[in-house]
Amino acid sequence: MASELDRRMDAVMAALTGDGGQLPLGQVERFGRTLPIIAAAPPTLPAYFAHFCQQHRDGEFLVAGDERLSFGTVHDLATRTARALVAGYGVRRGDRVAIAARNSPSWIVLYMAIIMAGGVATLLNGWWQAEEMAAALDEVEVALVFADAPRARRLAAIPGGAAVRVEVFDDLQPIETALAEVLAHAEDDLGNGAGAVLPALNGDDHATILFTSGSTGRSKGALSTHRQVLQGTFNFLASALMMMGIAAQDGALTGLQPATLLNLPLFHVTAMVPTLLQSFAMGRKLVLMPKWDAEEAMRLIEREKVTYFVGVPLMSYEMVNHPERARYDLSTVTDFAAGGAPRPVEHVRRLDAELTGAPLIGYGLTETNAIGTGNWRSNYIAKPDSAGRASAPLVELAILADDGTALAPGATGEIGIRSAANFQEYWGRPDDTAAAFTADGFFRTGDLGYLDEDGYLFIVDRKKDIIIRGGENISCQEVEAALYAHPLVAEAAVFGLPDARYGEVPGAVVHLSVAGGVACEDLLAFLAQHVAAFKVPARLWIEDAPLPRLGTEKIDKITLRSRFRTVAETEAAAAA
Repeated sequence: MASELDRRMDAVMAALTGDGGQLPLGQVERFGRTLPIIAAAPPTLPAYFAHFCQQHRDGEFLVAGDERLSFGTVHDLATRTARALVAGYGVRRGDRVAIAARNSPSWIVLYMAIIMAGGVATLLNGWWQAEEMAAALDEVEVALVFADAPRARRLAAIPGGAAVRVEVFDDLQPIETALAEVLAHAEDDLGNGAGAVLPALNGDDHATILFTSGSTGRSKGALSTHRQVLQGTFNFLASALMMMGIAAQDGALTGLQPATLLNLPLFHVTAMVPTLLQSFAMGRKLVLMPKWDAEEAMRLIEREKVTYFVGVPLMSYEMVNHPERARYDLSTVTDFAAGGAPRPVEHVRRLDAELTGAPLIGYGLTETNAIGTGNWRSNYIAKPDSAGRASAPLVELAILADDGTALAPGATGEIGIRSAANFQEYWGRPDDTAAAFTADGFFRTGDLGYLDEDGYLFIVDRKKDIIIRGGENISCQEVEAALYAHPLVAEAAVFGLPDARYGEVPGAVVHLSVAGGVACEDLLAFLAQHVAAFKVPARLWIEDAPLPRLGTEKIDKITLRSRFRTVAETEAAAAA
């Protein structure tokens, strides 16, 4: 049965997208299907930047340390930089131009400029080492790379050097200084680069390439068009307007400028689409954090009157647990959102009980331009282990059998997402692209789940990450959730270990919030109270350091599994 909040959300969304609404719907054809689009979205990202930077021209946009930049200033700089790319660097429509750098105002201006120049903004994972960068550059045939100093050193370490031109910028300087050498390439007799003509683009032009988080083999470059990126952006905007509409009904609008922390790396789709791109339309201030620190986040929330928080689940949980939390006023935050991984149920309940802002979870992927599902506020408290309903107005969900046909509600299968925001292709990988979609256009997420009678999605596990112990299926996520119920477990990963008798048994690695706070034996005894005996890990290790993560901030379970399988085999051989 639909909740009261569901009914209100549906009514506001219907008004937004119906006749006379702010976001009326149109149509686009793909996969032989007619898919809904938000007709109010501009056709291209340059048009989007221009319209909303003019609308919010004098509003504060980027805050980075002592530097504060308006929407108008950022757009003017991006326009000058785009002309430099065309006039001085020879960037042409469709060229892949990469950014390899940490978050900064310069990163954002370069991103905008690459797209305005007709290039494809290719976002390299800033944590990659030389070999990984070399593989990505080769994968998508990059023409030019803009890099900060640390990434430039890694590019220089590629055997034989990077096979593309690398332009280094000092992102630690104020933006005019940081980009001075780039801007110099566009100067005409007036010194403003006004002579370069920027290309006319359309919705089908290539816009972005983000790399998937695969930890075996090469990461794939997921290519999206302008239309696909903007439809993803406007689907998030629809959600924001929906919740603003409900707040208006309740008399709860604050009058504050929307503001959020930018604490995720911009090469991550969550930072790029719902955080950065959505902010243009909302007139939202972005407060950049060069490095995550829970107390610094709380200080910035108070100082900048942040109204919305989004990060990986551990970030909000660290703030809840921080011994200095009571010193900071976090009351301006209406929602503490998370993506990239599920929150343990106990974390959801603590966020709800201890923070004034409401918890929120979203589920989306690089290939869907981050849109998928959302679980909001009281709905999330009622169903804390659910990723929520399909995000209106664009997203359709299906639970797929192996042959791609849709399963009935309640049945477990592969989660499929269909929308006009789904990516175009994996660059240069037609077979992988074909395998990623069903014939009728659902993207195969690789995640297993089911839909309940209310249309709420429950994610069971990764399709290829289920442990089969003597014929019994074990959900890694279920065991991880049981581990997270222990108050001292900060991070957990569960995976399969080879076993001569059962074929495979569960193993686990945890990182504690308090070093030495609990012993392995006590954790296993705790688990035995909460899950069936066959689900209790045969081996459990406690790591002093935080668990390794992929570029999307998900825990890198494949690396952990490989490492600890080797440890288990070595220990078994020594004991034999």
